[in-house]
Amino acid sequence: MQYTHLGRTGLQVSRLVLGTMNFGPDTTEADSHAIMDRAVEHGLNFFDTANIYGWKLGEGWTEQIVGRWLASSGQRDNIVLATKVYEPMGEGPNTSGLSARHIRQQVEGSLRRLRTDHLDVYQAHHVDRHTPWDEFWQAMDTLVAQGKILYVGSSNFAGWHIAQASEAARRRHTLGLVSEQHLYNLAERSAELEVLPSARDYGLGVIPWSPLHGGILGGFLRKTHRRATGSDITARRLAALGVDRVRAYEAFCDELGEHPATVALAWLLHQDGVTGPIIGPRTVEHLDHSLRALDVRLGPDELARLDEIFPGPGPAPEAYAW
Repeated sequence: MQYTHLGRTGLQVSRLVLGTMNFGPDTTEADSHAIMDRAVEHGLNFFDTANIYGWKLGEGWTEQIVGRWLASSGQRDNIVLATKVYEPMGEGPNTSGLSARHIRQQVEGSLRRLRTDHLDVYQAHHVDRHTPWDEFWQAMDTLVAQGKILYVGSSNFAGWHIAQASEAARRRHTLGLVSEQHLYNLAERSAELEVLPSARDYGLGVIPWSPLHGGILGGFLRKTHRRATGSDITARRLAALGVDRVRAYEAFCDELGEHPATVALAWLLHQDGVTGPIIGPRTVEHLDHSLRALDVRLGPDELARLDEIFPGPGPAPEAYAW
């Protein structure tokens, strides 16, 4: 396994991040535990979840599955554990967002479900436009002082939000954000305009989610059993992206002798400022296959060819000016 520092911190994390969103709804608890066992065998030490995962309002189903594994495996001290707060966890007016009250309630719930006394990285799942940054940081700084969390991260923040949050923390003389989870992959590169430059400037590690763009970059056209209906999100993404472009990508992967999913993950690992993409395996086999990306080296010619197939916005943030 390869490791890197999480942003500007001294914390070392694996270059692949184990995403747990499938645990519960799509993957049984037994299979989820087997995946986490195998992840540890491979040296993955960065596990990501969220209080909302499991999609049963207020239950934190996925966190419970992860927590039971942490309790039974004895691996807590070897895991960098990250979860998130923001989404609704009840039906009342104060059961979502980033208010100090909601943050305090939800950290206690996550700690209980995850069966741990602290979270390594506590992440704002979205920006809260109705909560002042000083309130957000007061709540987070209190949790750090109490030893309940160690680092604060963000998810789905714009570059401007990263700047706002970081400057507010600087005024308080605290560490501030250390990571940003963001939608970023070969087919969706808008993060390169401002999010990545902002994260690099403030020292945040970028953790891409949906690295396969909903499966489109995972050999979608090769699959003989797929639905392409108007209600299929992946099919709509494919239509927006263009079948010819995806076909060209899969053909190029054939030239490289690599699976499309492997190339998509490897490309992210080559991007400046990326800590590691979130992989969301549904099976142990999916996890095993993901590790191949760590060994793939893309040279200038290969990277240029991928830029031709999936063009980025150009030099950023200056791309806006041209």
